Amino acid sequence: MVLTKTMRVGYVLKRYPRYSETFIVNEILAHEAVGLEIEIFALRPPNDRYFQDIIAQVRSPVNYLYLPSENWMPEALAAEAIKGTIFWAILQEASLVLPNFWTALEIARGEEARDVYQAVQLAREVRAKGICHLHAHFGSVATTVTRLAAHFAGVPYTFTAHAKDIFHESVQPDDLRRKLNEAAAVVTVSDYNLAYLRQNYGDAAERVEHIYNGLDLERFPYAAPHNRQMRIVSVGRLIEKKGFEDLITACGILARRGCSFSCQIIGTGPLEAELRGQIEELGLQAQVEFMGARPQREVIEYVQKAAVFAAPYVVGSDGNCDGLPTVLLEAMALGTPCVSTDVTGVPEVLRDRETGLMVPQHDPTALAAAIERLLTESALRVDLAERARHLIETEFDIHRNTACLRTIFRAVQRELLGAGEAKEELPRFQSPVKIPQEVY
Repeated sequence: MVLTKTMRVGYVLKRYPRYSETFIVNEILAHEAVGLEIEIFALRPPNDRYFQDIIAQVRSPVNYLYLPSENWMPEALAAEAIKGTIFWAILQEASLVLPNFWTALEIARGEEARDVYQAVQLAREVRAKGICHLHAHFGSVATTVTRLAAHFAGVPYTFTAHAKDIFHESVQPDDLRRKLNEAAAVVTVSDYNLAYLRQNYGDAAERVEHIYNGLDLERFPYAAPHNRQMRIVSVGRLIEKKGFEDLITACGILARRGCSFSCQIIGTGPLEAELRGQIEELGLQAQVEFMGARPQREVIEYVQKAAVFAAPYVVGSDGNCDGLPTVLLEAMALGTPCVSTDVTGVPEVLRDRETGLMVPQHDPTALAAAIERLLTESALRVDLAERARHLIETEFDIHRNTACLRTIFRAVQRELLGAGEAKEELPRFQSPVKIPQEVY
């Protein structure tokens, strides 16, 4: 059987869908547009109250790798069930359909029972559905399960590393190093991430490739910001790394200066009550408004009506931070000038006084000054917005960037299958491949 463009790829995600992970949906839709066959596998059910409207456009089947507790028994009994009779029965059944399973099981030494259980489920689905490649997003639990399943099923795996899975205090360096070593290829979303991984993981990160997350630019039409309302908009989960505390403080500074403005914050999260308290303490109830979660089409409208998009990202106290937030790219594509901070990969896209204004982290005074400039200087808004849109078109087109990712997938398959001819039984993947510089 000749390797064709209809190779089947399994996408492994911790949860699907997630309101905040539109970059994954964008990627899947772009793959589907050129005929790549995808099966989505989720380790956990969704837990968001709201979902982005573009999820309805995804045609790929979604498979949930549920634990026993999520089907028919209380959580308290599930852990014991996984360790005991049910787990053993699952392993026995898996050995009937997964070649060399008992030998391959050695690789699971030291792993959590839950991850092994789900990996066995995934491996069986891989064999049953004829999937020849697994790709995970985030180098944490999704890649843990993917790594095990790939070995059990005898297929290669790759993964995309983002931010929390690299920088958070919970990251176990030995575990990430092992994944970097064993994956057929690894992708990360910024040059900053690439440099960090190579500096901290040496030879294990030698083969990491940098591919930016992309946008479907037809969905984000540019509008020049000549005449915009004196409005600031910001979008994100209400958590520490988004820097909303600094934004609200900056709004207080603007109010004390007599600046006329309004600020809309779109999103929900655990810090909402604390941030509302800050607004009340500063007397900003008339200027700052929480909009809650909104579908993406509404977010686009809010962003494109604003004079400023504020993205005051910070490195959290636990090391958590953003890699290169998709919503920042979206605002730049739409023509809304942006103010942000020098966190991780942000300076790669928001270049100070060229494609936006850059301020230091945790500096509300500098943030207020930059916002005020964009509120009041129309010519500056237009100049920054035009340059930002050009950069997005050049480096962040989803169709171009996912083509690079498919090149990696297919290079792995060519290496695995030798001269390009498939065998009846896919050989167990053993070693990484060198990715050729070509585009599918």
